[in-house]
Amino acid sequence: MKLVTYYSAGDVLVPGVLSGDQVFDLGQALATGGFPPGRPIVSVREFLQVYGGRLTDLSEPLTEQLESGSVPPVGTTADLRLAAPVTDPNKVLCIGLNYADHVSETGRALPTYPDVFAKFASSIIGPDDPIDCSDVSDRLDFEGELAVIIGRPCRNVTEHNALDHVAGLTVLNDISARDLQHRGTQWLPGKAVDRSTPCGPALVTLDEVGDPQSLDLSTRVNGVQVQGSNTKNMIFPLARIIAYLSTFLELAPGDVIATGTPEGIGAKRQPPQWLHPGDVVEVEVEKVGRLTSTVA
Repeated sequence: MKLVTYYSAGDVLVPGVLSGDQVFDLGQALATGGFPPGRPIVSVREFLQVYGGRLTDLSEPLTEQLESGSVPPVGTTADLRLAAPVTDPNKVLCIGLNYADHVSETGRALPTYPDVFAKFASSIIGPDDPIDCSDVSDRLDFEGELAVIIGRPCRNVTEHNALDHVAGLTVLNDISARDLQHRGTQWLPGKAVDRSTPCGPALVTLDEVGDPQSLDLSTRVNGVQVQGSNTKNMIFPLARIIAYLSTFLELAPGDVIATGTPEGIGAKRQPPQWLHPGDVVEVEVEKVGRLTSTVA
């Protein structure tokens, strides 16, 4: 199952479900499929609060409903504007230095524990939104990443059952303002710029993805590949990241966890490769999707 958020008339955000290139109203699909939520579901995060523990049970019957034609589509991805799959996360947590080759290009030592920083919901934009922060920094950099979206609350979970609390995966571009990032010892100013972080296009549930630690990841700028790796190369796999984070905070439905980027960032190229207005950045993760964004 692929969950999206789209803009309806009047720029109202509506949760949806994606089949091929067709988008369906999630609330209508649930009601038609015999899963009435009992109250209006106004966001994907609210949907996960209600159904985050039942996604495997929902996936097949909802897909059958959509393929049967009993639910009319509201449009296609070509004629609808998509927002990030989760537009209102309580937490956006990010893991830095999680690929050994990226750690090497930064000249740092391998971490013993995941290196965690945060963004805010105001940083997140959708796949159809421009990266609108070139007026804040002239050293914008790309970081293609796999992101996890939590489906069930978890605190003090083990690695063994950590993935049971995951709703699904999406694609994220951790656009970084390197000049702001390195002005001090804390990364936040360069990582949490408003409207800087594309995410999407869809939340793909784990039953569709399979093993999340065997996915190819690539980043392209203006059609030229600049990053390429596989999630098997992560220092800290997803289950370990979730288990670690859950030791000091409760992860909630809709929380987003970006899991790190491989080598090839613009800052470490010779000469550095910064993003400029008009540049097109594509991040693609096998079985999860392709996220295409333009720098404004």
